[in-house]
Amino acid sequence: MKGNAEDTVSSLATKPRFSFQRNGTVSHKLNQPPHLTLPRPRAETEKPSKQASSMAITTTRSLSVTPVTRRSATPINPLRSSSLSYSLTRPFSSNLTLKVPSFRVSASSMSSIHAPESASRTSFLDRRESGFLHFVKYHGLGNDFILVDNRNSTEPRITPEQAAKLCDRNFGIGADGVIFAMPGVNGTDYTMRIFNSDGSEPEMCGNGVRCFARFIAELENLNGKQSFTVHTGAGLIVPEIQDDGKVKVDMGEPILKASDVPTSLSANKDQSVVKSELDVDGVKWNVTCVSMGNPHCVTFGTKEGQNLKVDKLNLAEIGPKFEHHSVFPARTNTEFVEIISPSQLKMRVWERGAGATLACGTGACAVVVAAVLEGHAERRCTVGLPGGPLDIEWEEEDNHVYMTGPAEVVFYGSVLLN
Repeated sequence: MKGNAEDTVSSLATKPRFSFQRNGTVSHKLNQPPHLTLPRPRAETEKPSKQASSMAITTTRSLSVTPVTRRSATPINPLRSSSLSYSLTRPFSSNLTLKVPSFRVSASSMSSIHAPESASRTSFLDRRESGFLHFVKYHGLGNDFILVDNRNSTEPRITPEQAAKLCDRNFGIGADGVIFAMPGVNGTDYTMRIFNSDGSEPEMCGNGVRCFARFIAELENLNGKQSFTVHTGAGLIVPEIQDDGKVKVDMGEPILKASDVPTSLSANKDQSVVKSELDVDGVKWNVTCVSMGNPHCVTFGTKEGQNLKVDKLNLAEIGPKFEHHSVFPARTNTEFVEIISPSQLKMRVWERGAGATLACGTGACAVVVAAVLEGHAERRCTVGLPGGPLDIEWEEEDNHVYMTGPAEVVFYGSVLLN
């Protein structure tokens, strides 16, 4: 859909609305123009224009986390209908094309255009209808997650199997994982748990914890610079929301002892595996093993010593061979790194349980640690990922790794669970 709001509404008035009946027949009729409310400017700092600077689109479509038996293509109320459905609210500019890759949104599915207000977002997140899962989708440099308010229970609201279906990019919402904001334990403010897109549960996720921090700030209506303590499977994590909206995270100390990573590769430097040889399908790679609470295998190239060109890698072919290698009893995340300069690295990642992703926060941290240990880089680096850059610093004074990067809302939605 392109053009201004009037063009969009006009086009909707002439497009048919289809309804799939129980007997398999299809009926249709012309839509009436939807209700249109022009928004106010999004921020006080933006200069008002003749047209509203941004709008949000609310759509309703069908989705099932069980095998699909029936689908409705007519606009429905996701909070009242008995059909399997989800709804989403997504900001967009009135002069841009709306693209929602994971959904096929027809014109008839757009029921209203309105301005996103903080009050309406809070009201949305406060909904507690039985059988519905309300969520917010976030991304950190393209590493995307479904965030769920689970603060009233220590048990996730959905199962790993349901999470895997919701993460499906063709038949679900589409995400790299589902993250739950849960009550804190052992004196922490909150607990973060995550299910990967394959249903497995990792110890922690660096990009995910930045999204988690922004989600908590929205749930608690926090503004400005904020920090809180988060219990994870990797231990205590302390994210801090900066004045510019980015999130700086104290990721703790890297774990280098081979048996704790874990890996069965023989330690070759102070109980650590640094630039050790690993045979993967007949090719010998130099690898350094690091845990940031979850295992990472970092490589800068093969034994021949050539500087790796990560864009030329067939990640889908080589990644699983590292992940499931016998020397990694808990499987592993794998980072392939190209050295641009001592302060700039470029990486691609194959994540355990998620495959190739656009970014990996813990992976970027592990890469800088490995680069320092192998003598390739300084302790403070910009790590370029397919989704964008992360600033990583391995402090010599306290031995902690600090990660700074963005986290942004994609849309708000609801899904009916069976």
